[in-house]
Amino acid sequence: MISTTFQERRRIESLDAPALAAHQLGRLNRLLKAILPANHFYGEKLAAIAPEHLANADGPLSSLEQLPELPFTFKEELIASRHPGQLTANLTFPLDRYTRFHQTSGTHGRPLVVLDTPEDWAWWMDCWQYIFDAAEVQPGECAFFAFSFGPFIGFWSAFDAAAARGCLVVPGGGMTTLGRLELMRTSKPTVILCTPSYALHMAEVGSEHQLDVGNLGVRCLILAGEAGGSVPATRARIEAAWQARVLDHGGASEVGPWGYGDAEGQGLYVNGNDFVAEFLSLESGAAAAEGELSELVLTNLGRVGTPIVRYRTGDVVRPSWRHEGPNRFVFLPGGILSRVDDMLVIRGVNVFPSSVEQIIRSFPELIEYRMLVRKQGEMDQLLVEIEDRLDDPPRVATELQLRLGLKVEVRSVPLGSLPRVEGKGKRFIDERCNPQ
Repeated sequence: MISTTFQERRRIESLDAPALAAHQLGRLNRLLKAILPANHFYGEKLAAIAPEHLANADGPLSSLEQLPELPFTFKEELIASRHPGQLTANLTFPLDRYTRFHQTSGTHGRPLVVLDTPEDWAWWMDCWQYIFDAAEVQPGECAFFAFSFGPFIGFWSAFDAAAARGCLVVPGGGMTTLGRLELMRTSKPTVILCTPSYALHMAEVGSEHQLDVGNLGVRCLILAGEAGGSVPATRARIEAAWQARVLDHGGASEVGPWGYGDAEGQGLYVNGNDFVAEFLSLESGAAAAEGELSELVLTNLGRVGTPIVRYRTGDVVRPSWRHEGPNRFVFLPGGILSRVDDMLVIRGVNVFPSSVEQIIRSFPELIEYRMLVRKQGEMDQLLVEIEDRLDDPPRVATELQLRLGLKVEVRSVPLGSLPRVEGKGKRFIDERCNPQ
């Protein structure tokens, strides 16, 4: 069941900065009063919030400006192995209150278990309505979910949220790529949900079997798991193959579905109704200014069973508050630019994986690619492997040098030799610590 209406969501999106801050403060105070002191993890972390402050009618915080006084939350703090006998650290209730079990993919470290109560799961579905609004998903449409339906949270919440919205939902788990394409041909979905890598792979497999995905009648692909949905060249390639619009989405199992793309594909809005976003300058560590390269920090506002307060996401973004249009939520031009641990400084030049992807995807003859970082003496070196129908890596190396200001080794590999996955594509391999 969806607890918010379309009109209410539009109203909240349009709030000016002071009104939105007051709205977020009210939700944050209600969350803190609900989780403290029952949540032992945050009871210890937020011990500075005195019991008498929790008893205040309006809540313990009088302003959002007090939020930075609270400690950060890091993923490693939540890992079960650090808390013997617990599936995860930040549970507010006894285990029998929880009905949903998922865990992170482990792409950036050890998998983390996340649990949700029925109320928390309803909150997830409410968050997804902002994404479906942006994609203009209507009741009665058919939505196809091209992911594995394993313990990784993937599009599980989107599946239930689409059904609650009145869509016909088609699960594509446990199938080959060709099998999924055949099911799309018979079920006639107008909306596809998958990763950017898998959208490209499905188009590739379709072409190999004389099945043009552009003729399937899909009008929109909602993409998540990678930065590709906000990378113009990747987005353009997917839209051309599918003859459909692409909408980017940002989210994480431990945080929730926090971001959704704009109509032009220029980046991501942070859902300010359900999340408070902070931005830490990568240069100074202080609060970031307009457009400054920063790490995204999120606090969710409606997940009482497994709350997250000031979570260091590791996502590198550039915040913008001075954008035009009716949506006044903070905007992230270019979406997620990198991960903090994937950012490179090669011979003094900052290199973002998304920047490399933008250049690579601008070559229509390149099918797949991979970046490898290696040590050569004391210097970091970047190698880019490409599957190239023209087998002409020098032209790609020239473009990388021109646009990055950096000489990059580019090497052709046999067509079809690089990995294809339905989940998050791992195109960045760091061999500096383990050259083997």
